[in-house]
Amino acid sequence: MAMEQRNSKRKIKSGEIIFSEDETRIIRKIYLSTLEGRAPETIWFGKDVGTTRDGMKEIKELFDNPPFDTPKPTGLIKKLQKLVKCDDGIILDFFSGSSTTAHAVMKLNSEDKGNRRFIMVQIPEKTDEKSTAYKTGYKNICEIGKERIRRAGKKIKEENPLLTDNLDTGFRVLKCDSTNMKDVYYNPSEYEMDLFTTLTDNIKEDRTPEDLLFQVMLDLGVELSSKIEEKEIAGKKVFNVADGFLIACFDKDVTEEVITEVAKQQPYYFVMRDSSMATDSVATNFEQIFATYSPDTVRKVL
Repeated sequence: MAMEQRNSKRKIKSGEIIFSEDETRIIRKIYLSTLEGRAPETIWFGKDVGTTRDGMKEIKELFDNPPFDTPKPTGLIKKLQKLVKCDDGIILDFFSGSSTTAHAVMKLNSEDKGNRRFIMVQIPEKTDEKSTAYKTGYKNICEIGKERIRRAGKKIKEENPLLTDNLDTGFRVLKCDSTNMKDVYYNPSEYEMDLFTTLTDNIKEDRTPEDLLFQVMLDLGVELSSKIEEKEIAGKKVFNVADGFLIACFDKDVTEEVITEVAKQQPYYFVMRDSSMATDSVATNFEQIFATYSPDTVRKVL
């Protein structure tokens, strides 16, 4: 015992053992030269990095019954972002879990007026039926992440209303799926007269206009985070993407009035369904309308 006390006093005197500022923790300095094969546990300390306990405290502040029990602290993710020294980049997390990374991005943006964006990737892994998450309505991990982003964004704005007036906390949820287009492969011998009625539209029946819009955005290289506005022209839903860069309409029975109003807005791209023309006359006059009002618009038909 006396030997251990002497060793402790010697290490305190040499600075090998130090105490935290609040004197609640004893910290032993370990040097690479004396490790003898043992790797250091971490090289980051301090309140700005946080611990798993801090991560749990943060999620408890958002949920009455925390649906996730091993969250990373936002301080750690914020420190990683600061190392990059880029306030307008895209932060990608391929194993997003409870979306701590998205939470950290919004917090850092609120602190330094940055314009960072995030992409959270997470397979819809089912939650354990015995878990708190499942019992409170979260059937998979993705649902936890989405709800955390909503609550975290709201909390950040409520805590600093004057500093976060223009803070963007919105996000879109996209899922991987098969193509919107039908796979049609027939041999000549398989063609019958009634088959042609099923081939008038090459888009799968269960796809929504939004499904088609995001496919078009991907095909044309338009960022999926771009501003999207919906408006009605002559009773038809029209999407305006990125302030007129892309305009699309996927409704049926599109009239010349709709085509004309779109052409007058002079978008860079205009996209519609091949089967959307109300009449043969609309199809015939389609090119002439654009030639008159917006000849430079790139027209595409699905």
